[in-house]
Amino acid sequence: MGLTVVLGGARSGKSAWAEALVADLGLPVRYVATADAGSGMEDRIARHVTRRPTDWETVVAGPDLAGVLGGEEAVLVDGLGVWLASALHHGWPEPLARVREMVDAAATRAAPVVLVIEEAGAGVLPADPETRAWVDLLGEAAQLAAAGSEHAVLVVAGRPVALPAVASFRAPAPLSRHGDLRVHGDRLIPEGAADHAVNVMAGGPPPWLRAALHDALDADGAAYPREDDAVIACAARHGRTADEVVVTNGAAEALWLLPAALRPRHAAVIHPGFTESEAALHAHGVPVTRVLRDPAAGFAIDPSAVPADADLVIVGNPASPSGTLAPAAAILALRRRGRTVVVDEAFMDLVPGEPGSLAGDPLDDVIVVRSLTKALAVPGLRVGYALAPPPLAAALRAVRPPWSANAVALAALRAAAANPAELAAIAERARAERQDLERRLDGAGIRRFPSAANFVLIEVPDGPAALARAHAAGIAVRPCATFPGLTAHHLRVTARDPSANARVAEVLE
Repeated sequence: MGLTVVLGGARSGKSAWAEALVADLGLPVRYVATADAGSGMEDRIARHVTRRPTDWETVVAGPDLAGVLGGEEAVLVDGLGVWLASALHHGWPEPLARVREMVDAAATRAAPVVLVIEEAGAGVLPADPETRAWVDLLGEAAQLAAAGSEHAVLVVAGRPVALPAVASFRAPAPLSRHGDLRVHGDRLIPEGAADHAVNVMAGGPPPWLRAALHDALDADGAAYPREDDAVIACAARHGRTADEVVVTNGAAEALWLLPAALRPRHAAVIHPGFTESEAALHAHGVPVTRVLRDPAAGFAIDPSAVPADADLVIVGNPASPSGTLAPAAAILALRRRGRTVVVDEAFMDLVPGEPGSLAGDPLDDVIVVRSLTKALAVPGLRVGYALAPPPLAAALRAVRPPWSANAVALAALRAAAANPAELAAIAERARAERQDLERRLDGAGIRRFPSAANFVLIEVPDGPAALARAHAAGIAVRPCATFPGLTAHHLRVTARDPSANARVAEVLE
């Protein structure tokens, strides 16, 4: 049953509301008074006594606040502010510790505890130091009690207002506390180095795409972008309807829309994976649980490791930086009633045939995030989109900035949908380059993990030394210590043409 906190200002009706709440439970009641007859509150005490049922047991709280909770009856403690004033007056030791003991004891009782707390911090700051100390202590105690409560109610002018749960009212954590989540490979390339750090296909956009981009700039660059045709083309590509497509400024923006659109109470992010999704959750004050894949188990997904109360789960497939491709069944096993599953498929179009993709499956609790940045080699355009059931897609659009995708990016979406054979050829090239890199790493005796994307995760005995050696040879690879679950001895190597692969394998060997 736990603890219910009832807050309110003087004469707000908080005590009467709390008394009615306890009376409606139909249980024996112990009333814990925190003011005694010598406190100068005789008239107020008398009014409270006449209002309460005569069969309620009344006790007066002393220094041991938890000790008055009793046994199996419901308990009403009225009120915490008066008790704290007595604690300061009598010099009772560690009043906040006593409040914490009561909150902990209330959580273990079979019968409920209702705690009335005076709201004293909304007025003018008192002039005398004693009253200021009381106001400060009361504010801290109220936060402590509310954090440990099952329910919290603010009574204003006799009207109860339910306060949100702690998880949905958490202040955003400063992004500086999560700086590692915002480290990306493009910032880790020494000037002039051969790029095996960024997981974008080499060579820039293909000729057929370049032509479409130039045409779009000439035809549409002078007008505000209109996404209708690109949305229809994207929907047709995946066998979805237009109201299931949300075009975004790269896949990263789609992930950043999630906390504002879905308002999750508790999110689980499966790592190692693209870290911007967790950064976005922290920026919006959403509590996050990290669920770590085990390298020894091939980075397999363990649905049982996800907290049961997580109402949002984010997973990459294929995952970066491991390149692990999970079967669709493993992703679907993450679904629960009341939960939304988000699958980041930013690298799926580099996997021939796209096995395991959920992009074409219209599920009412699954959002698929896609990107054309990697395959089309256009990271500067920011081309991404989300595929979601219409209600979730509408929620994403509601928090999306206007003109999220520019006219040239929309042209890339249309061109990709119109050229499936060219996209398939890019995926085959990505596989051939990765397999070539894998053979060379194996020949060099370097431990690697299976990958389905255009990069390979390796583990070496001395990661910093290997990274320094690569930099000295004019080669950039991606250090992976900033990915949760990995260490400084993990490096991600993007596959390139055979000669480039041969050089990076030789240097790492």
